[in-house]
Amino acid sequence: MLAAAAVILPYARVLNVLQLDEDEARQLGVNVERVKLLILGVASLATAAAVAVSGLIGFVGLIVPHTVRMIWGPDYRRVLPLSAFFGASFLMLADVIARSINPGYEVPIGVVTALVGAPFFLYLLRRQARPAPGTA
Repeated sequence: MLAAAAVILPYARVLNVLQLDEDEARQLGVNVERVKLLILGVASLATAAAVAVSGLIGFVGLIVPHTVRMIWGPDYRRVLPLSAFFGASFLMLADVIARSINPGYEVPIGVVTALVGAPFFLYLLRRQARPAPGTA
């Protein structure tokens, strides 16, 4: 995870540029295909490593980055490190809840994250489906 963070975090500014448009990013000197391949590859390897160590835990990658982006804005220089911090914090809290629900029996952590993640996912879908103010 540290190796992946060491590769991805320096690309935060480039990811901000890629939010504009690929053509605009190219005009600003970004090798778009190379950056996309590198970030996608490293993020996939980091995800695979996390799943190999902890198992499949759903919704964390949906809840945490969206929440961070809603609160602190779209700047990847903030989104990346804050998502890592709050993702780990969310998982620790979910683990404590999973172990506390029924003493003597541990509820799978994926159940706890799903109880938070499913309503959040529905909220995001509903928010996206609404027309923007001033349009109709």
